[in-house]
Amino acid sequence: MQLSEVKAFIRKDLLLEWRQRATIGGVLLYLVSTVFVAYLVFEGLADLRTWNALFWLILLFTAINAIQKSFLQENESRHLYYYTLISARGVINAKMIYNALLMTVLGLAGLLVFVMFMGNPIASPGLFLINMILGTVAFSAVLTLISAIASGSRNNFTLMAILGFPLVLPMLLVLIRVSGLALEGAIFSPAIPDLLILLSLICITFILSNLLFPYIWKE
Repeated sequence: MQLSEVKAFIRKDLLLEWRQRATIGGVLLYLVSTVFVAYLVFEGLADLRTWNALFWLILLFTAINAIQKSFLQENESRHLYYYTLISARGVINAKMIYNALLMTVLGLAGLLVFVMFMGNPIASPGLFLINMILGTVAFSAVLTLISAIASGSRNNFTLMAILGFPLVLPMLLVLIRVSGLALEGAIFSPAIPDLLILLSLICITFILSNLLFPYIWKE
């Protein structure tokens, strides 16, 4: 794998996303409308645990909607063309980096909208932001790999849901626990073990992707 391959593939995805702006617009509309529905239901008033759970559930489903198209927006002929140009590891790493950047932007936008409608109870913003960025990267890594596996199936969305839930659930529990500490105003020390767990999960997913995807790519 060469760095130039990854850069070129990320640039290709950016251009493709720009040409298909309606897709990302639909994800943003989903994000804003879901937050607005939560605001109407709770009338902008929610306790810390509810605020925390709602934020991460909305961000999780936004990630699924945004990343499920990673390997589905291009036909098999184009995949065959890529196969002759770029290594399998270059493809999966470029997709993971691009989706991580996309989800970081969507996460920040979602946080802004969520705070506007649901209030800002975050007592430790630094810890919350670090946790959120790690969470978006973790979601991107896992869901990108699952999207690659599901791309060969006709019922790809169903397969993503089946494979994604048991893999994302442990991350989600850790993220909710750390953000709960941030909402209560905790310092970084109590959250360090959980943050290290998130980093470990990201690294493990990255390694597994580089080991498994070449076999998927050959198919």
